[in-house]
Amino acid sequence: MGKIVFKNKRNAKIIAIAVVAFFVLGVVGIAVSQSGSSKAAGTSSNIGKVNYGRLVTENPEWTKMQQTMQTEYDQAKKDFDEKSKSMNDQEKEQYYNQLKERLDLKEQELKAPIFDKVNAAVKTVADAKGIAVVMDAGNVVYGGQDLTDDVMKNLTGK
Repeated sequence: MGKIVFKNKRNAKIIAIAVVAFFVLGVVGIAVSQSGSSKAAGTSSNIGKVNYGRLVTENPEWTKMQQTMQTEYDQAKKDFDEKSKSMNDQEKEQYYNQLKERLDLKEQELKAPIFDKVNAAVKTVADAKGIAVVMDAGNVVYGGQDLTDDVMKNLTGK
């Protein structure tokens, strides 16, 4: 690329000052526009937050799931105690692992509809409030509109 040479030093200085002034004004303009939008984001944000753990564990269906799982655990223990009497250690371990896997699958099967219902309620409330992103409150350091109570009302009808 060729070098631009100005015959008149005064014109070169004026152009250099104009370029620097344009650059500085551009940077200042960007900074001002960004600081204005961050203030707006603090008061009306399109990011929401929920206490997901609370939404799940205070869900009435969660208590039913826990009761069902306790019954399943009790039955599995009873089965293990009865059937393992005549087993050697390796057979006991294999049977224990089978029961554990069965219980884990049952727990996942019972929890899935609860998670689906909570997720649907979060989406319903977020859509109604014009919230584009919802995060677990434990992952949010600052800001975000708390939707937990509204989602809980949606879940419980209260």
